[in-house]
Amino acid sequence: MGVAHHSAFPVWLEIARTEMLRSAGGNYKRFEEAGNFLAVVSLEVKYRRPARYDDELTIHTRLLSRGPVKILHTYEVCCGTEVLATASTTLACLDRDGRVQAIPAEITLG
Repeated sequence: MGVAHHSAFPVWLEIARTEMLRSAGGNYKRFEEAGNFLAVVSLEVKYRRPARYDDELTIHTRLLSRGPVKILHTYEVCCGTEVLATASTTLACLDRDGRVQAIPAEITLG
């Protein structure tokens, strides 16, 4: 069909979050090595237009809020100036056993 499958969008959002963390001086790999994990507990995507094969996409990622254990992001997936999708995620910080824990103070999330 020449369009990206809707399931690709959450993967792109994860990459955008990782790059946002990296640009702020963070490193998700080290975050996990220290026993911290960010799990998506909520994901909402509103699709407006399809992404087509070979489109150059830009994902604008914004940290909406950060609480003691949760992080909220919003996104715009764009092709040029056209917004293809908007999205939001809520992440919870977990320990190695999957229990909710406080986000470490030293982590920079954007």
